[in-house]
Amino acid sequence: MDLATLIGLIGGVGVMVAAILTGGSPGLFVDLASCLIVGGGTIAATLIRFPLKTCFGAFRVALKAFRFRVESPLTIIKQSVELAAIVRREGLLALESQKVDNPFLAKGLRLCVDGLEPEFVRKLLTEDMEKTVERHESGQAIFKAVGEAGPAMGMLGTLIGLVQMLANMDDPKAIGPAMAVALLTTFYGSAIANLMALPIADKLSVRTQEEALNKTLIIESIASIQEGRNPRLMEELLMSFLPGSMQAEKTEG
Repeated sequence: MDLATLIGLIGGVGVMVAAILTGGSPGLFVDLASCLIVGGGTIAATLIRFPLKTCFGAFRVALKAFRFRVESPLTIIKQSVELAAIVRREGLLALESQKVDNPFLAKGLRLCVDGLEPEFVRKLLTEDMEKTVERHESGQAIFKAVGEAGPAMGMLGTLIGLVQMLANMDDPKAIGPAMAVALLTTFYGSAIANLMALPIADKLSVRTQEEALNKTLIIESIASIQEGRNPRLMEELLMSFLPGSMQAEKTEG
């Protein structure tokens, strides 16, 4: 579970609820017409922009913002260097008896054991990584679209409410509900975009970068193992892919 995402979401909702409760009745902020305009309009606009299958797939991708934890790159490097040392001592077939939890690394090792050409193995693993990144980017695009549509639908709701209010200026009882629609649609649209959709899209982008880095390290590890590269030199190569802060962490460790 990603605590930062969970804390941020709960904290943001909590702050809004607290502000509403301190200012009066929560019922003032509930309006069915506003919900229909913003919620229904946002969903409709998103469905127009993307295929139905892609929209449903975005919800599965969104779970990565809450539940997905990327393995540490330093852990991958350490394990890869250990595997390279085993191969230099015992040969590629020794990889068959090694237990590896990372599915992508396990796939690469199986390809090594099968005796496939290094260029072909790199091609297969690279295509796998690119497909994964593509799926993640599709999910990000959905939530960015929701973040764009939410405020836009809120503005449309505001305009609808203002038209209704101006059309009923001679009836004081009709002004209040129309004004509520005008203001609450803007509130709902902003909340959906800035508290949910756009932050989730950004977190998914971070997750994609982390996973792409790990898979790049694994691809280079598999290539080094097939080449029979010295484990120490292999470690130096892999460390060069990491940001300076992680390299410093490895040095201090």
